[in-house]
Amino acid sequence: MEKKSVLYDTVDNYILAQAETHRAALNQLRKLIRENAPLAEESISYGMPAYKYHGPLVYFGGFKNHCSFFPGSAATIEQFASQLSPYKVSKGTIQFAIEQPIPLALIKKMVLHRVKQNEEKMLLKKKQKIKKN
Repeated sequence: MEKKSVLYDTVDNYILAQAETHRAALNQLRKLIRENAPLAEESISYGMPAYKYHGPLVYFGGFKNHCSFFPGSAATIEQFASQLSPYKVSKGTIQFAIEQPIPLALIKKMVLHRVKQNEEKMLLKKKQKIKKN
């Protein structure tokens, strides 16, 4: 059987297309990201909500039995590894079971960490460009 791939044009449409059981968690993630990275551009990338601020910032998504947060940096997952121990974690994603509350305070720290990483990376690029000229 061929699997259908659905493409979403907005984050609103993405969230509306998810199971009702997932929508509250996805909306919480969206709100938290927007509050803590207000200059980030919201879009759909890799078929899920994505945020860009001086490059890729973070992503999130809804799946059959969980919601995932993708911090866009393995270093960020390593930085917060001890706090992530209650969750299923891989190199690039953190999974939250639907029946568990999303750890908003932890996700906030991770979003702010990613904002800082991207700002530092952007400043370093500017300095290198100035040195070349």
